[in-house]
Amino acid sequence: MKNMRRELPIWLFAGISLLVNGILITAAGIWEIVHPPANPVVLFRLHANVWWGAVLAALGLFFCIRFAPKREP
Repeated sequence: MKNMRRELPIWLFAGISLLVNGILITAAGIWEIVHPPANPVVLFRLHANVWWGAVLAALGLFFCIRFAPKREP
C-alpha cells in the first residue's frame, strides 16, 4: 500500500484566517451599532467595519470552499 500523504494548500489557511477575522470584525461592528460609542468617529454612520468584515468573511468562505481538500474514495 502506497503512503498517501495529502498536502493542504496555504490558501485554505488564508481563507480560514479571513473568515474568522471577518466574523469578528462584523460582530464588533454590529455591537457598535447596537451600543454606539460616546464619541463616534466622523464616518461612523457608514459602518465600515460591518461592510469590510462582511467582505472579509465572504472572501474567506470562498477560499475555504474553493481550496477545501477533496474527498477521495
